[in-house]
Amino acid sequence: MYLGLDLGTSGVKAMLIDGDQRVVGSASGGLDVSRPHSGWSEQEPSHWIRATEEAVAGLKQKFPAELSAVKGIGLSGQMHGATLVDADDKVLRPCILWNDTRSHAEAAKLDADPRFRAITGNIVFPGFTAPKLAWVKNNEPDIFAKVAKVLLPKDYLRLWLTGEHISEMSDSAGTSWLDTGGRRWSAELLAVTDLGEEHMPSLVEGTQEGGRLRGELASQWGMGQGVIVAGGAGDNAASACGMGTVAEGHAFVSLGTSGVLFAANGSYLPKPESAVHAFCHALPNTWHQMGVILSATDALNWHAMVTGQSAGDLVAEVGEVLNAPTGVTFLPYLSGERTPHNDAKIRGAFVGLGHESGRPVLTQAVLEGVAFAIRDSMEALKSAGTRVERVTAIGGGSRSRYWLSAIATTLGVPVDIPADGDFGAAFGAARLGLVAATGADPLSVFTQPTTAATVEPVTALTQPYEEAYGRYRALYPAIRATMN
Repeated sequence: MYLGLDLGTSGVKAMLIDGDQRVVGSASGGLDVSRPHSGWSEQEPSHWIRATEEAVAGLKQKFPAELSAVKGIGLSGQMHGATLVDADDKVLRPCILWNDTRSHAEAAKLDADPRFRAITGNIVFPGFTAPKLAWVKNNEPDIFAKVAKVLLPKDYLRLWLTGEHISEMSDSAGTSWLDTGGRRWSAELLAVTDLGEEHMPSLVEGTQEGGRLRGELASQWGMGQGVIVAGGAGDNAASACGMGTVAEGHAFVSLGTSGVLFAANGSYLPKPESAVHAFCHALPNTWHQMGVILSATDALNWHAMVTGQSAGDLVAEVGEVLNAPTGVTFLPYLSGERTPHNDAKIRGAFVGLGHESGRPVLTQAVLEGVAFAIRDSMEALKSAGTRVERVTAIGGGSRSRYWLSAIATTLGVPVDIPADGDFGAAFGAARLGLVAATGADPLSVFTQPTTAATVEPVTALTQPYEEAYGRYRALYPAIRATMN
């Protein structure tokens, strides 16, 4: 048996799989986000431990025998979070999360140093880890002086699980301190933020061993001693392992809180000026590119909150057959945007409203706006040398056929829906635990799921959607100008 632990923004999911990769069961523990100021987003690391204990307890209640047979654990987690601990591994402040934009000034200053793009292959985004540490140094110097280790969220969980300070390549590539092509920490970039390699965890590949489960926890969970904890992966790379998106030409679109267009690469292909992320994959000698939008289902959930309806009811009002765009355009920049704008200050907008613009029209515009933002990411990937010919859809938003139809038509490529099953980050993490514990060939483990259905582009609406996308693209500079 193999256990995957996925530390997300809204909860921790624990999943058990057997040696044949059949899902035995899963359980979860909830999390909340603290937003003490505009643009801030934080969580207490102790809450991650509580949620993990809750999730594993749920598995133990239902599957005690299977849990006792676990030989390997894989970790996945939300990326970029700055978890700061002192010399005694005591947490110094709440973790600053991936969608926190307070360090936009620090990010711009670091990004102006050409070494960062040259070494990491990426823009220094405000959500990345390095500018967060620069912000802490500038605003909380007493805390900065006590920092002994900087850990990513899942690697703080690893510290609790194993007692080890270890990270891996895919997650660490999102810090702005990793030499992404060389797959090692850059002492030169760390020095810019007054840190050294001694402040960083050691690095392994995601498929390698990254510690052993502490005996106390093994006994508490009813497991044997010496359970291997894999290096694991950042959430998107873990989802790619779950989807089998590990070879050149494979791609997926994820409609979660944020939106991701992810493509696996057999070589390192950075193009930071496109705002595409070029990161290490969880497998050795493999990389990936991804475009990221900060509000995908988050945009629909915001719309649901404002209208007092459920997201499901809103989508149902739009109907099942894809409509032509109405002329109302939604920009989903509720908390800024990454690809392609790298703009922490931009905010969302409805444009083109009229007396006839009822709730279904607004909902349709929200779905289209997210699809257009994903199209922005595809155009950025193309400019970086990656061609996307079809995608597999995952995430909560992928349950909407209407939304997938809008995405297929906007991107001009088929969207595959995997057969029933959970192929997300927790499943990918469990697969990584299997590989690390058994030494199995990752390519034989990270297979792609069977396709249950394919959503094709609606060719009759290709031109109207192309025109609507053109209006969408033209609105960004106009909206941006109103915010200066």
